[in-house]
Amino acid sequence: MTVIEAIRWSSDGDAVRILDQRLLPGREQYRDLTTVDDVRDAIATLAVRGAPAIGIAGAMGMVLAVDPSEKNHGVAMARLIDAHERIRCARPTAVNLAWAVDRMMSVASRQTLAGDALRNLLHAEATRILDEDRAMCRRIGEHGATLIPDGADVLTHCNTGALATGGIGTALAAIYVAVEQGKRVHVFSDETRPLLQGSRLTAWELERAGIPVSVLVDSAAASLMRDGRIAVCIVGADRIAANGDVANKVGTLPLAIAARYHGVPFYVAAPSSTVDASTSTGEEILIEQRGADEIVAAFGGQTAPANVEVYNPAFDVTPAELITAIITDLGIHRPPFSFAPPAS
Repeated sequence: MTVIEAIRWSSDGDAVRILDQRLLPGREQYRDLTTVDDVRDAIATLAVRGAPAIGIAGAMGMVLAVDPSEKNHGVAMARLIDAHERIRCARPTAVNLAWAVDRMMSVASRQTLAGDALRNLLHAEATRILDEDRAMCRRIGEHGATLIPDGADVLTHCNTGALATGGIGTALAAIYVAVEQGKRVHVFSDETRPLLQGSRLTAWELERAGIPVSVLVDSAAASLMRDGRIAVCIVGADRIAANGDVANKVGTLPLAIAARYHGVPFYVAAPSSTVDASTSTGEEILIEQRGADEIVAAFGGQTAPANVEVYNPAFDVTPAELITAIITDLGIHRPPFSFAPPAS
């Protein structure tokens, strides 16, 4: 089983190497990002995407902000603060990005270093974030695989695999581990409109891994459930509120509604770092609005009148009551969900 590596350090450790996901499945091209602007642009334009992966990219991008020749701590910190602010707001909904760059800033702020010493310190911290993500993906997969029966047809949405993380994924990790365990699994992957992360990325990734996959338009999912074709629905998350409400790629909410109606278990798989205990409910989650061109002129073709008004949220929020369980690296959480921090 071949699992792709979507983000890592370049061979010399001085650049962030990503697989440019805008070009898939037609072209497999790796890019080396050498500046903060490169990283911010790659995150904003979805060259690198998926909540865990953009968190890793953001952490690595903070390293690129450090000039190895700068000996003045104050100047070095000013550059880091600027990079932190620019990277952090590149995509506002996914909590992992803010979590990762805040962690990097916290490490830097406890030091009086500059130059090579500061860069090496932050390089090591970003590498820890990457390594932790790989281990976390494996744990999610091991927990999630227990919920996938042998011979299951599994429905998923967007891309939640190796392309979206530093490891084997979140929702797809459960599938990868189930297959490793010898279970027979067939995946139905929603296209995931408008940017087709399901057909362009998930189908490409699963095919490379040798896992049977069928692509369907998003609006066909409910019919599959009605016909008894789906055993399990499993998706990822970009932010999980304290009460278990989940923000994920737009189109997740209708899947959850259809799954509840048809009696199909609906699981969410995400790192524990995706849980935002400071956000009480999904009502408080800021939903990223993306450009009209993704709807009216995606992939170079005109698909709607050029001047038509467009509603293009990147995410929707699925209420906790529609979720059968939330799978994290810490285990399987079942309703009633409560991710609030413990009282002091």
